[in-house]
Amino acid sequence: MHFQWYPGHMTKAKRMMQEDIKLIDLVIELVDARIPMSSRNPDIDELGRNKARLILLNKSDLAEEAKNEGWTSYFQDKGYFVVKVNSRSGTGLKSINTVIGQACKEKTERDKKRGILNRPVRAMVVGIPNVGKSTFINALAGKSCTKTGNKPGVTKGKQWIRLNKSVELLDTPGILWPKFEDQTVGLRLAFIGSIRDEILQAEELAAELIAFLTENYAGILRAKYEVDETAGKFEILREIAKNRHCLLKGSELDVDKAARLLLDDFRNGRLGRITLEFPESYKD
Repeated sequence: MHFQWYPGHMTKAKRMMQEDIKLIDLVIELVDARIPMSSRNPDIDELGRNKARLILLNKSDLAEEAKNEGWTSYFQDKGYFVVKVNSRSGTGLKSINTVIGQACKEKTERDKKRGILNRPVRAMVVGIPNVGKSTFINALAGKSCTKTGNKPGVTKGKQWIRLNKSVELLDTPGILWPKFEDQTVGLRLAFIGSIRDEILQAEELAAELIAFLTENYAGILRAKYEVDETAGKFEILREIAKNRHCLLKGSELDVDKAARLLLDDFRNGRLGRITLEFPESYKD
């Protein structure tokens, strides 16, 4: 499969962010804890140069905890502040305001020397589609102040949200970069649902996920679907269809339905905590 998805509104969003960055003290970047590198837009580092940086490992409850710790250390070593969060349950959110204060300590002290008191920190919230930005902001603000959805591309415009007297957030649309240099990145983004399913081939995608799981998480598919993990990836997919009674008329196996079942089970954590890329692979 070849992955490419860059709707026109994302070009406009990027230009808008470039205009707004001069107003910003801190860039809060949400990444998916299951693919912390593949769910980062490389444009953000250029955009956020000379700004305080906070990375949120969102959906950390879906990723393997040991890998979460590894990724936390990886990003901290590169100078980022890092917090593991689960925006849906609220896990990790209580520490956000404290960490924002730490990240912007130099800015606050500069303001005091200039006689500027109590100016709120302005933070831009960024991230690729479907990484959970809107859910995070709503959870942090304690009210539904942005539109949310479980499909990529819900946030189309920008909006300011005042969290409290000391922090204001600028929500931005999710942006992907125009071209994936590495198609493995596109594959991982497709696994977690950041590329619209309508433009993908579910059977091929599920087969690639099966190949990864049998190599890195042996036993998970056997425990969940009672399949023979030594079989080929497409044969395993057929076994899932058979064992989960995914059938078309005439008792023919509905492999497409089985593929979507597997992808849905993975995305919602029903296969267990799974990380798709490992920090040790990115050590300098």
